[in-house]
Amino acid sequence: MTNSSIVTADRATHLKIVVVSLIASVLVLIAGIAARPQADTGAPVQIVKAGHTLLAARADTPAIR
Repeated sequence: MTNSSIVTADRATHLKIVVVSLIASVLVLIAGIAARPQADTGAPVQIVKAGHTLLAARADTPAIR
């Protein structure tokens, strides 16, 4: 049977595609977990309080109607 198309591929080819897809997704998952920043638990946490609200607007923006 010809394996050049996903429609005419045999069972072994479909299995190979599924296995390669699962391996690739696991590798992407591992890379994503390894790339996240590590929490620094040794330093004390500095609390920052929010200040007053501020409204910023420009006068030269066109009005959308």
